[in-house]
Amino acid sequence: MRRRLIIIITLIAVVVVLVLINVASYVRVEATPESESSPDRSSYNPGPTGTKALYDFLHESGYEVARWRDSTSSLLSSSGPKPATVVIVGGTRFPFTKVESKEILLWVESGGRLVIIDRSPQRMLLPKSGDWEVRALMTHFPWADLDPTDFDAMTREVKAVPPSQPTLMGRNIETIMPSRFASALMFVRAPPVTKTNDDVPADSDEDDTEVETEPTSEVSAAGKNASAASPAPVASFVDEHGALAAEYPHGKGRIVLLSDPYLVANNGINRADNLQLAINVVVGTGGVIAFDEFHQGRGSTHNALIRYFDGTPILAICAQLMLIAVAIVWSRGTRFGRPLPLPQVDRRSSLEFVASMAELQQRAKAHDLALENIYTRVRRVLVRHAGLNQNSTRAAIAARIAVRSKMNEKQLESLMRSCEDTINGAPTNARETLRLVKRLREVEARLGLQGRARDEKQSAEGM
Repeated sequence: MRRRLIIIITLIAVVVVLVLINVASYVRVEATPESESSPDRSSYNPGPTGTKALYDFLHESGYEVARWRDSTSSLLSSSGPKPATVVIVGGTRFPFTKVESKEILLWVESGGRLVIIDRSPQRMLLPKSGDWEVRALMTHFPWADLDPTDFDAMTREVKAVPPSQPTLMGRNIETIMPSRFASALMFVRAPPVTKTNDDVPADSDEDDTEVETEPTSEVSAAGKNASAASPAPVASFVDEHGALAAEYPHGKGRIVLLSDPYLVANNGINRADNLQLAINVVVGTGGVIAFDEFHQGRGSTHNALIRYFDGTPILAICAQLMLIAVAIVWSRGTRFGRPLPLPQVDRRSSLEFVASMAELQQRAKAHDLALENIYTRVRRVLVRHAGLNQNSTRAAIAARIAVRSKMNEKQLESLMRSCEDTINGAPTNARETLRLVKRLREVEARLGLQGRARDEKQSAEGM
């Protein structure tokens, strides 16, 4: 027990020392203030660059909104509900991979609606629409020490922009107020295909030197099928640099682009009609609206408890405690020194042997044997009390006992003779044996040689 107590005290001391070392070495990292150069566009973020205000407004207004924390592969699975619109705001902490971009574009082709609100969207998420390519061009870049809550610094020399044409995106909007860092959406058409005289049949009436240019996409689409939708992007808001908001079809779905997250972020959504623009862009034709939180670093695959203690010494302390526990388990299971046999513990009581022998002697009617066991011990005690040796005669023993006590010498010698005769084979019975044993006990009692008194007297004599 003492050894275990020492081990327990040592472990407690080690744990306390480790905790003190971790606390002393821990340096609290101050939270980096948000800026437009390193924003956090998550719908969980109530800061100036977050989108929590828009998410809460949509939720309180009765729109079906959700935070999408799964990977893009779940959009193509057949199980579970699917959103009608997926909203990606700003440069995400985890960029889209090629596989993820293909998965989300396949979802758009099947009828989904993808809303991208970013100043520099990933090119993999902007597929071609017919002959048209969409590109984003930034003319002003935010600096690191810019305060995103400073309205003047964010919108210096910027004019409110009205809708450029009547579209659903510009519904109920007079003007919007972008930031000075909004990018310009450019629509680039592929070079036209020309035909030379090598491509003209020999019997053609056209001049050999004439070059034929294909008509624009709108004209060709109208000539082929008047009811077919044009693949050209539609810009709803345009300033002197280019388009701020546009959309174009992709398969059965649509891709919506907004070139400035300031229009939907917490620090700019209350300017002009930015809130109405955010509603028109995000809501669309209805359905479940999912804000992408997986690529913002808040996916369901990340452990919430670990993220809560991230940056604190708690994780390091837990790891060290686990190492200590493993070391204890390993040391307890490892042999130290040579192997020793297990201690043999006798679980039997000494009285069990006495009871067993008494029962055997009683069944066998071995009265002489029972008397021999008792008489031998009593004679040994009498010899020691008389100060003689074991070879002394019973007459000498009785005489010496009579001198030292008031017992009758003849009676004691007669008792000893009767016991020895019975032991040597004289006929006896249980009653006679019991009488002899009773007289022996009386002798022990008179001399004080029975029980505890005898043990104390013998100890005193030995001293």
